[in-house]
Amino acid sequence: MKLHPEIAAVVTGGASGLGEATARALAAQGVKVALFDMNKDKGENVAADIKGIFCEVNVTNDDSVAAGFTKARAAHGQERILVNCAGTANAVKTARRDKKTGEISFFSAKEFDRIVQINLVGSFRCIAMSAAGMLTLEPLDGERGAIVNTASVAAQDGQIGQAAYAASKAGVVGLTLTVARDLAADGIRVNTILPGIFDTPLLAAAPDHVKRALGAQVPFPPRLGNPAEFAALALAMIENGYLNGECVRLDGAIRMAPR
Repeated sequence: MKLHPEIAAVVTGGASGLGEATARALAAQGVKVALFDMNKDKGENVAADIKGIFCEVNVTNDDSVAAGFTKARAAHGQERILVNCAGTANAVKTARRDKKTGEISFFSAKEFDRIVQINLVGSFRCIAMSAAGMLTLEPLDGERGAIVNTASVAAQDGQIGQAAYAASKAGVVGLTLTVARDLAADGIRVNTILPGIFDTPLLAAAPDHVKRALGAQVPFPPRLGNPAEFAALALAMIENGYLNGECVRLDGAIRMAPR
């Protein structure tokens, strides 16, 4: 898909991190970008900076997502691009014993479900609603749209305490080919990126020496990933019309250890 000012895009989680970098990269190509995010202040600032539009959206809620698409389409027209970056994480062992008290506890299913609802179900909700809108479009150069999802290397290398996060991201990987096949006859491509350790707001509170230590675990280059590098791959997936149903690790060749 050629990127130009007649193309509209929606980026979930677009107010910061990987989503913000992707929104900025798309806008730099002239694409009209709508940001879906819960962070209104940051989202509106980014949207103003890239001459886009901000939509306050909770990806776990049907009505909120539908309202976001309605607002985005009223401003920019039907999107041909969806990039799913909204997500979150936690770190809780499945069952554990307190080292001081000996008390035993387990990871609640409610909290497990919260992560899955945001990362997996939220991504699918946005995919399904966006794809339905794309079906109303006439093809351009043989395709109606392109969707890029964000999983994680944790989908394959889940670490201790990442049961919910790893499962949610593995679900995103698992739906990629199936949804690509679902939408293939209508000219909509679906791909997924599995980022490794990136310098995003999730790591913002970590001290510099912790960031350096994490970066040193990466075989090459031995550093944290730059969100602009994620954005570059997302744009390549959008622009390459033969790339479909694929999940690509972007991780400097790291394979995560148990902890």
